Amino acid sequence: MEYVNPEGLRLDGRRPLEMRQLRAEIGVVARADGSAVFEMGNTKVIAAIYGPREVQNKSQQINDQAVVRCEYSMANFSTGDRMRKPKHDRRSTEISLVIRQTMEACILTHLMPRSQIDIFVQVLQADGGTRSACINAATLALADAGIPMRDLVTSCAAGYLNTTPLLDLSYVEDSAGGPDVTVGILPKLDKVTLLQMDAKLPLDTFETVLQLAIEGCKAVANYIREV
Repeated sequence: MEYVNPEGLRLDGRRPLEMRQLRAEIGVVARADGSAVFEMGNTKVIAAIYGPREVQNKSQQINDQAVVRCEYSMANFSTGDRMRKPKHDRRSTEISLVIRQTMEACILTHLMPRSQIDIFVQVLQADGGTRSACINAATLALADAGIPMRDLVTSCAAGYLNTTPLLDLSYVEDSAGGPDVTVGILPKLDKVTLLQMDAKLPLDTFETVLQLAIEGCKAVANYIREV
């Protein structure tokens, strides 16, 4: 299958180094302390923050910092696949952990000792890049909740298909089986907080794809600052 045509356009009409359209809205869940919807093309995610609040399970309380918890899920209608997926399947547990660890790297947890921050993220519509969209939604929701952070962490993915580096993969591109790299950065601090790769790449190609994903993260950061 041809993912970039002779005119240099992808299946959805984008250039190889072009991101999908970004959309965001904060304050979408009235009862949450902070919330946001974030869209990357046809991928749409909602995040809600509750806290900082009293730790519900005292055995998990940490005296010198806040406990961060995260729950990721996909709405049953998000993919068009009619098969019901278990709520806590292996992939959901892994993505919950990735989001939590990425957020812990930016939240100033030491300013909120003996408290708990709950992050709930749900994919409403999935078309590739859900992991990045979840992190971007959670960042906006944390900011909406007034949670103190080192920086706004942003995320984007890039891949390599048929010898062509591609930014911000759609589901069709992501499903093609080529390697892809998901990155999360703290843009002001110029630090990488998340790096995931699902296949091996030659070093020079990896560096190209990694830099492309970082540029995507910076583009998301520029957009988020305007929300």
